[in-house]
Amino acid sequence: MRPAVFPLVPDFIRRAAAPAFVSLLLAGALAAQTPYDLLLKNGHVIDPKNNIDRVEDVAISNGKIARVAPNIAASQAKQTVDATGLYVTPGLIDIHTHVYVWQDMAGEGVQPDAFSFRSGVTTMVDAGSSGADSFADFRDRIIKHSKTRVLAFLNIVHAGMGTGHENDPAQMDFEAAARVAKANPDIIVGFKSAHYAGPGWASVDGAVKAGNLTGLPVMVDFGQITATRNINALFLDHLRPGDIYTHCFSGHRDELLATGKLNPAMEAGRKRGIIFDIGFGAGSFYWYVAVPAYAEHFYPDSISSDLHTSSMNGGMKTIPNVMSELMSLGSSVQDVVRMTTSAPAKEIHHPQLGNLDPGADADIAVLRVEHGNFGYLDSALARKSGTEKVTCELTLRAGKVMWDLNGLASQDWTTFPYQKHWLQPQK
Repeated sequence: MRPAVFPLVPDFIRRAAAPAFVSLLLAGALAAQTPYDLLLKNGHVIDPKNNIDRVEDVAISNGKIARVAPNIAASQAKQTVDATGLYVTPGLIDIHTHVYVWQDMAGEGVQPDAFSFRSGVTTMVDAGSSGADSFADFRDRIIKHSKTRVLAFLNIVHAGMGTGHENDPAQMDFEAAARVAKANPDIIVGFKSAHYAGPGWASVDGAVKAGNLTGLPVMVDFGQITATRNINALFLDHLRPGDIYTHCFSGHRDELLATGKLNPAMEAGRKRGIIFDIGFGAGSFYWYVAVPAYAEHFYPDSISSDLHTSSMNGGMKTIPNVMSELMSLGSSVQDVVRMTTSAPAKEIHHPQLGNLDPGADADIAVLRVEHGNFGYLDSALARKSGTEKVTCELTLRAGKVMWDLNGLASQDWTTFPYQKHWLQPQK
């Protein structure tokens, strides 16, 4: 009688095939015992959305978060990374960047993947570099080809930022902006008003009208102020709860009064529901504003870089560096993780981001907090000392290692299975 597994196969074929079949069965059984592709073990997990702040393991399967729990067996994963002494957080979200690189290479945009992953950032939001007329080029040429998740605030000005039209109300069409946003709901998260010097409120009010048509927030880089065009009127009369005031510690718009005290308009705006974002940039974060603000317990809601070619090598440097700067002011590591994960996700109405929910994309930052004597610069390159420094050790985007500073997820070269063609002499 023939074995049931090969009921119709001749004996000589069955005898030859049986070992291979057994190997397949063993491989299948082994795979069933290792359901996870990657396991981050013994790291201090900080997931503000889920109120996790303790040592846990994080298991990843098929690019998704599979499980967050203590003591997951390493035998259940194909690869294990020891994160002892490190913080494991959701991938960081930077909601104020400029990553639209124009075709003629003019402007100050930075290629997203060149900067994101080394900073622990897995989601970048471009803050108004493109407008209704230029968004399609940005989407098709940059966003679609980036490994970084790139979202966008659409500029209320048709042509976008840096085009010389930001003071021209004739270039601001809220209905066109709303149409483009509705056609691209997977990318556009809101509208940007930037650099408008007045008179009047055409830029802000146009962005808010677009926001009302779409249910999306507005981010404001407020431009120049006057006796009547000031942040008190902006917060109380023009913006809506949930709209975002970026560059909150810039000092350019009387955030700090001549007395050295915080402008009461800041607290009034917060009570009304205005969101305050760092937007560090090349000229929008100063110690002389930030230190008094912290002294009065006024803290930012979110951390963003205002990344562009003029800011990346100055005081800003990276999101972990800005996190470190705020820790020098008194924020805890838990505070700055919240400001770069769950808080910005909520601000841009993308609650699926910035967390380690099972089933979520496995976007993860593994951070080291060093202790010592460090120096941090503001936008004027004035120095302030700090005792803690955040650096990014490892970044995963959808479960794939995109940055590995010290080879935590890599195999030692002495046992690495080099391919033979790598070892051949080059002709």
